[in-house]
Amino acid sequence: MPTAIIWNDKSFSLLNTHELYDLLKLRIDIFVVEQSCFYPDLDEHDRHPETQHLFCYQDGTMAAYLRILPKGLTYQDHISIGRVVIAPSARGKGLGHELMQVALTKCIEHFPADTVKISAQEHLEKYYNQHGFERVSEMYLEDGIPHISMLKTR
Repeated sequence: MPTAIIWNDKSFSLLNTHELYDLLKLRIDIFVVEQSCFYPDLDEHDRHPETQHLFCYQDGTMAAYLRILPKGLTYQDHISIGRVVIAPSARGKGLGHELMQVALTKCIEHFPADTVKISAQEHLEKYYNQHGFERVSEMYLEDGIPHISMLKTR
């Protein structure tokens, strides 16, 4: 029987050094190396006091991660989910859907009055549609990758 996944939801100041290293390594391994997207991953958004880092481990390795950003960082009028990533070894098992479900619950918990807006890679539109997001923009390039804006209202 598979082990239940334990989701961690922490602000920057509560991350320990191992968690911080693991989440940065996972993001760089996927966004910079795997996707050949050379961009400055580190920004001030990670350490904003209201930013929430959501992640889980499987077999001692960080398997899934995203961050939830308060209004005013990415979008003036919406909170945002970003840096959504699943480790290659954990893909194809439904973990991405579980990550998004937990994230949306955490959005309500931390920011109950706010709507969520994301900048999604265009090829993932149907994935985000399954979680109640709707496309609200034409395609645009972000770091050379086709993206779209998507909105989820409560």
